[in-house]
Amino acid sequence: MLLLLTALLCALVWLVLICFHGRFWQGGPILDPVSPAGMADWPPVCVVVPARDEAGSVQACVGSLLGQSYPGPLRLILVDDGSTDGTGDLARAVPDPLRRLTVVTGRERPPGWSGKLWAVAQGVAEARRQVPEDNGYVFLTDADITHDPAHVATLVAKARTDGLDMVSEMVELNCASVAEQLLVPAFVFFFALLYPFARVNDPRSRVAGAAGGSILIHRAALARIGGIESLRGALIDDCTLAMHVKRSGGRLYLGHSRLARSIRPYPHPADVWRMVARTAYVQLRYSPLMLGGTVLGMVLVWIAPMLLALFGHGLPRLLGALAWVASMASFVPTLRRFRLSPAWAVLLPLVAVFYTAATIGSAVDHHRGRGVVWKSRAYREPTGNAPPK
Repeated sequence: MLLLLTALLCALVWLVLICFHGRFWQGGPILDPVSPAGMADWPPVCVVVPARDEAGSVQACVGSLLGQSYPGPLRLILVDDGSTDGTGDLARAVPDPLRRLTVVTGRERPPGWSGKLWAVAQGVAEARRQVPEDNGYVFLTDADITHDPAHVATLVAKARTDGLDMVSEMVELNCASVAEQLLVPAFVFFFALLYPFARVNDPRSRVAGAAGGSILIHRAALARIGGIESLRGALIDDCTLAMHVKRSGGRLYLGHSRLARSIRPYPHPADVWRMVARTAYVQLRYSPLMLGGTVLGMVLVWIAPMLLALFGHGLPRLLGALAWVASMASFVPTLRRFRLSPAWAVLLPLVAVFYTAATIGSAVDHHRGRGVVWKSRAYREPTGNAPPK
């Protein structure tokens, strides 16, 4: 009887996910590059890049941003956030014939701020100093991302055409090593499950999400929520920003990008583990109850269907197999986006075990006093809240 009830619950969960959860399995939309001739009025854009110990990627990032074919005024502000590897000097060495680059030496982080957001706040302050008007945009990106020449223009055109306050895209992630092929597509897939793109983009829905590697936000919308200062302690800064913008009445867009890609590799499973464990327990608001619910949910959604299909009998086995097939089928569009074989979907329950273990590890780290560690900084107190799902 217990097996039958478990199988029924698994099948019901997957029926609800497939039919009533914002078509999460489809992923998100993709913007086509726009021609600069497609719009007459191009507002000013200030690009803000926080950078800490990014010597291996900063020149490629800065070079791609200075090479934008954006027809309007464009300035690039890189904040060197206490780097010890010469990141700031490497950025200054990138050819900049139009003198659009400013490298800001970051100041000491005040109490209550996360390191990245403090760097972003200094970059935005410099943007206000250089371009005082509020009719333009701030583009937030990371120092390990490269951009095609049409990327900024494409984002601005989308924002202006659809009357959006914030346009965000999940950039293409590295997927070369075996560890990346096994784990990175699932990271994107689980993100879409938590923040269905269709619901994020629906102004009637309360769901708000963003991908921090590519966020274009109107300066008036940023001012309306109180600026970066309103987020200062958030450890999941991108989704927290989206939550504030949507709650203030702003309109969001979240999609996938073919015009921006991360060049940060994750060659080993331990690299992905650290990425997940860094904020997994933050996402759960440091709640043991939510952690228990998450683990139970991961078992019911991803692991139990496979076990029932392989080791069950009769109706429980049939229902488990149907749920397992539904989970694999839902993952195929993401695999295709990464140009991988659908056969990888068979391993999704094992990948779910990995992510569940990393989430538990994140909680263990927190309760052992290790907190969140990123770029040699530790954040031991819950200084920010994750947005609602």
